[in-house]
Amino acid sequence: MNTSSSTLGAGSPPRFFDTEGKHHPQQGTLLGFWLYLMSDCLIFAVLFAVYAVLGRSYAAGPSGADLFSLPLVAAGTAALLLSSITYGMAMIAMQHGRLKGVLSWLAITGLFGLVFLGLELYEFHHLIHEGAGPQRSAFLSAFFALVGTHGLHVTFGIIWLVVLMVQVKKLGLTPENKRRLMCLSMFWHFLDVVWIGVFTFVYLMGVLP
Repeated sequence: MNTSSSTLGAGSPPRFFDTEGKHHPQQGTLLGFWLYLMSDCLIFAVLFAVYAVLGRSYAAGPSGADLFSLPLVAAGTAALLLSSITYGMAMIAMQHGRLKGVLSWLAITGLFGLVFLGLELYEFHHLIHEGAGPQRSAFLSAFFALVGTHGLHVTFGIIWLVVLMVQVKKLGLTPENKRRLMCLSMFWHFLDVVWIGVFTFVYLMGVLP
């Protein structure tokens, strides 16, 4: 790094110019985001392990077969899986440079995410109203921890989605915004994969006798 002072007036702050040709690695952001997703995998792996240990500890309280409404959970699952498809459509529109298409598909993705969250919050409210809150048994503590953590991730994903829509609408499909869309795509599909595990391991197996 060196400074250029030929055009600087007296008392002007020095300006630095990068003469070494070093730039941010093109795939550095995606690699870093993959590392973040791996750390998130560890978090969910721990929560799944806790549920596997405590999932039958009912403390003479209700079990999953007594509490879970599979049609409600299936509707939420369908909304989340459809949101993954619509986000894929947004990525296709991005590759073709269709700004309006990207924004439209992202908005639909966000709506599906909100439907999923609404159904999950309804389920939580119903369980707590029925006296099946997280303090009722170890089974319910593990259930609320696992499902609630996933719900928090979806909430932050929707916030990120809205912020990114504003950036895309304001700045267009710049290389930086395309990279951000790619990172959010990885995050969103990751949440879908985790939810498939939750739906199978918690809900479907939970209703078995």
